[in-house]
Amino acid sequence: MHLANRSLVTAVCSAVALCAALTGCAPQSEEKTKASGQAGAETGACAPGGLATEVGGKLTVGTDKPAYAPWFSDDEPSNGKGFESAVAYAVAKQLGYGRDAVVWQHVPFNSAFAPGAKKFDFDINQVSISESRKKAVAFSSGYYDVRQAVVALKSSKAAGAKSVADLKKVKLGAQVGTTSLDFINDLVKPDTKPAVYQRNDFAKSALKTGQVDAIVVDLPTAFYITGAEVPEAEVVGQFPNSADKPEQFGLVLDKESTLTSCVSGAVDALRKDGTLAALEKEWLSDAVDAPVLK
Repeated sequence: MHLANRSLVTAVCSAVALCAALTGCAPQSEEKTKASGQAGAETGACAPGGLATEVGGKLTVGTDKPAYAPWFSDDEPSNGKGFESAVAYAVAKQLGYGRDAVVWQHVPFNSAFAPGAKKFDFDINQVSISESRKKAVAFSSGYYDVRQAVVALKSSKAAGAKSVADLKKVKLGAQVGTTSLDFINDLVKPDTKPAVYQRNDFAKSALKTGQVDAIVVDLPTAFYITGAEVPEAEVVGQFPNSADKPEQFGLVLDKESTLTSCVSGAVDALRKDGTLAALEKEWLSDAVDAPVLK
């Protein structure tokens, strides 16, 4: 090798070594930069308003459509009315995002916790925390302790049920992918296969027309159905919850989200300072005690 060429190679190698020592001379890729930003958010104690969100400076919140009462009001998640809309904005505020920085996105119920990358920062849509769902997504701390309830027309043979056993011989229905359906299959174990509906609206229609004897929904929804939508129906009773592990709704995040600890911290703070209890009293006050089906 000529001396001049050897000198050139030596110079290049030295430059490369210097670049490596200084963590790289070339610009990082967008993906790497984003990952670095997410790692910073994870270790940076949840900087208010500065998290590595889907859209910089914004908080993208997913929920289904229609958005049912009492969780939302007037099918408009962005108005701040209804328990879950109010909770979403309270969490956003806790994270350092004002109302104008919250962007709502339509996410079908089952899609929220299906495997795959998410385009939202968190989803709020009465999604119960479960070990099976945790295989595909991450959850925040629980923001609401929920019970499942049975709704039947007052003229239905299911209306007189006093126990879980009394429901075995009636035709039950529930929305697909819900813990309501799980309660039917795992706890009631009815003689007749339950009817499964894509949305609660379809389940309510089936109840009205007598296609099913009763439907299972969460307790606040049950009281809203009987008080505002199907007055000829009544809340028959609620299923008991496990004392050591109550069913809870949680905010859904991408399985790999670095925001999970920040969002959980926000929920925990809202529970500790009484905000969640106050919002529950304001928006879910109609969900009073119902008989427990033993």
